[in-house]
Amino acid sequence: MSARHIAAIDQGTTSSRCMIFDEHGAVAASAALEHRQIFPKPGWVEHDAAQIWGNVETVVTQALTKLGIAAGDLAAVGITNQRETTLLWDKASGRPIANAIVWQDTRTADLIETLAAGEGQDRFRASTGLPLATYFSGPKIRWLLDNVDGAREAAGRGEILFGTMETWLIWKLTGRHVTDVTNASRTLMMNLATLDWDETLLEAIGIPRAMLPTIVSSSEVYGKARGVLAGAPVAAALGDQQAALFGQTCFSPGEGKCTYGTGAFLLINTGEAAVASTRGLITTVGYRIGEAPAVYALEGSIAVAGSLVQWLRDNLGLIAAAGDIEALARSVKDNGGCYFVPAFSGLFAPRWRPDARGVIVGLTGYVTRGHIARAALEAVAWQVREVADAMAADRGGPLTLLKADGGMTANDLLMQFQADVLDAPVVRPAVAETTCLGAAYAAGLAVGFWPDMDALRGQWREDARWRPAMAAATREREYGQWKKAVRRTLDWETKA
Repeated sequence: MSARHIAAIDQGTTSSRCMIFDEHGAVAASAALEHRQIFPKPGWVEHDAAQIWGNVETVVTQALTKLGIAAGDLAAVGITNQRETTLLWDKASGRPIANAIVWQDTRTADLIETLAAGEGQDRFRASTGLPLATYFSGPKIRWLLDNVDGAREAAGRGEILFGTMETWLIWKLTGRHVTDVTNASRTLMMNLATLDWDETLLEAIGIPRAMLPTIVSSSEVYGKARGVLAGAPVAAALGDQQAALFGQTCFSPGEGKCTYGTGAFLLINTGEAAVASTRGLITTVGYRIGEAPAVYALEGSIAVAGSLVQWLRDNLGLIAAAGDIEALARSVKDNGGCYFVPAFSGLFAPRWRPDARGVIVGLTGYVTRGHIARAALEAVAWQVREVADAMAADRGGPLTLLKADGGMTANDLLMQFQADVLDAPVVRPAVAETTCLGAAYAAGLAVGFWPDMDALRGQWREDARWRPAMAAATREREYGQWKKAVRRTLDWETKA
């Protein structure tokens, strides 16, 4: 059988998915499995990497079986992943030395404060495009080296390896220890200009270079897979948000998207120029195709979006299934004066306040489950509005159209409210899971499955569009209330 399909593995924060696409970019088969969220202490979030690898093997097998093909029938495999989540494993045995520390985890707050002392949150921004924050990988590595017996010495000898989740999967599949440039740009250890590990940064954070993977492009053949994907070229890797940018075919400067997943992430392509932000955004690598120059992006990262719905389901029992939230929110006409700021891991862009904690404000005897559900959905949209405002200030112009993707775009109420508060149309593509599509596209380019990026752009199709319908006075009044609620979250977490 000729290779007529491309597979993508999306190793996300709450689940692992395998999607198989045909030559038109249409989904031919899909399978997904959730993995356990581990919360050892307040603010700590971990994953069992062995469980994740087992789930990846399962979903790959399930997707191939649904389509009735073998791994050898695939033209290539691309990988996309939850970014910043940090794993260390023993090179000889292949066993993780501890659970992976998830990007949402805040245990490195004291280390961040130490690193920032005297020079502030922007100490490394000129080199990395990133503020000092618990979000990024480098401090998580340092924490593991300092807290797992013998880890630092073994890492210095090259016996312990570091990787974000795409590195872990590529290593398991091919035996190569590599990371793509988009994921490397989220570690606080890569220099944006050289696209290589920066010795000054490594020394400052306390990371041995011997444990670090080789930085490669987002689209090239890393090796032939073994195991469940035996024989298929592993040919792409991008962090999930960069993969969504690529899947939305935002190939020209000024084009952007927002992905509504566990968090929400707004990225805008800035071309071959790394644009510095003065408004709390991140400068990051958008993608690099083969030997071509890297393409950069501005990003606004929001920690809690879809995970807020999951929290209402799992922690409060407010809904039985995530999809139930829209009907519950529609059971009331507005939020009843209730505002929800889900600063569970502090506030990310544009504020970067690790001291913040979540609040629900404006509670009265009138407020019901429906009002809380509606306030939760509105919280996602208001966070995106704050990031969009910061991006408009950095770029010198407002957002005129938002391409939206991810699981929450199935929620029509949320998408309409998002258009209302942005005062701009929101458009959903025909393939809403564009993280997988972006990884598939990058892998396909690496092996010639698709000829060029123009061919990919020609495949993009609109599925739905929401236009703003909220009165300007209402929008600004509600935005003022939201910002008042945000102020209530600040200075909550203090040292004893």
